[in-house]
Amino acid sequence: MRRPSKDSVDVDLEVHFYDVDSLHIVWHGNYYKYAEIGRTALLRSRGFDLVDLGRGGRGTVVIETRCRHTFPLRYGEKFRVRSWFEDIEHRICIGFEVVNLTQQKRSALGHTILACLDSQGQLLLATPDDIVERLR
Repeated sequence: MRRPSKDSVDVDLEVHFYDVDSLHIVWHGNYYKYAEIGRTALLRSRGFDLVDLGRGGRGTVVIETRCRHTFPLRYGEKFRVRSWFEDIEHRICIGFEVVNLTQQKRSALGHTILACLDSQGQLLLATPDDIVERLR
């Protein structure tokens, strides 16, 4: 995994009660929701939304996700999701980190990899040139 780049996008959030378990700690699966929020913000910062692909008959699928948890988030704490592109030519690989702003510690680090589909729903081996250009 690469480190955040100068082109990263940040989204600041607060831990809501519905995201925590009985110990008031964020349930581990919610970090993927936070990654999705960051991924959407990053793509939109490039004037691109995954819904745009559907209009052209294409689409994307998540083919890999990874998240390393390093420090808990608790109910009411503020946190930041930072997202950046690690690769866009072979697959759309988006790195993310979740930083606990209340405790000033990283809570998670990971990535999500999207593969593009053609208009027949077949997996493409590379990201189409028009998408690469929009994401640069």
